[in-house]
Amino acid sequence: MKKRKIYLASFFIAAFLFILAGCSQKTQNVPAKKVTGSLTNTKTIPTFFFHGWGSSVNAEKHMANAAKKAGVTNTIIQADVSKNGTVKLNNTIPKNAKNPIVEVNFEDNQSGKTSYVKSVITAISNKYHYAKINLVGHSMGNLQIANYINENYDNKKMPKINKVVSIAGHYDGYLGEEAGQKAKIKNKEIGEPDIYSDGFKQLLPLRKHYPKQIEVLNIYGNKEDGSNSDGSVSVASAQSYKYLINGRAKSYHEVEIKGKNAQHSKLHENKEVDQLLIDFLWK
Repeated sequence: MKKRKIYLASFFIAAFLFILAGCSQKTQNVPAKKVTGSLTNTKTIPTFFFHGWGSSVNAEKHMANAAKKAGVTNTIIQADVSKNGTVKLNNTIPKNAKNPIVEVNFEDNQSGKTSYVKSVITAISNKYHYAKINLVGHSMGNLQIANYINENYDNKKMPKINKVVSIAGHYDGYLGEEAGQKAKIKNKEIGEPDIYSDGFKQLLPLRKHYPKQIEVLNIYGNKEDGSNSDGSVSVASAQSYKYLINGRAKSYHEVEIKGKNAQHSKLHENKEVDQLLIDFLWK
């Protein structure tokens, strides 16, 4: 009988110590729960908008505001990038942000430096630690994005690119260049142009290392005035992006916008483009 009491007492003491250890373990795990709720691990993916040559953040506001009005985002901030690459944010991204948008404004809006793209992505990444990002470019902004990918495709310190939207991208030159004027797509199946501009040649390495997780939407304009262009970029030059991706992207879709509102600078003020962005990026 005495042995049984000793056995029972030992059992309850062991059980008590086990429960106590469990409580201690739970207390140690509290900080980990807080980390899980941080921006690093949420499903929210920020979207960066990059404007074109000689332009500014104003070219992005119509599209960003359309997204906010549609309810797919509740946060829009502006990132000003100086000529030396310093990034200044006009606001903070709250923890409850839904698909935050970063409107990028380049002080040096004519050089097309790829380093500016890296600077702003790094600034946001260092502050908020997002694992994935979306990139949207208009005109020159697309070449900066493409060159950024070309130079940083294997840089594990940078966040992974989830989706890319190209609007009026002149990958094989603009109408002021020979290739931009004369080039035609000789193979529509793969998007290869018959003439390569210098800029296009520079991007050819993408055919070997374009990240396979990226989904791409390529939007371009055709004013239907006989020029087969948006007034600045030919349809063929925009379509040549397909050749650079070389079937590596997770998905690739082209959309041609037609009519007077398909003019180069009107594309970022176009309601059809707004809806395409909303559907592709956030629905």
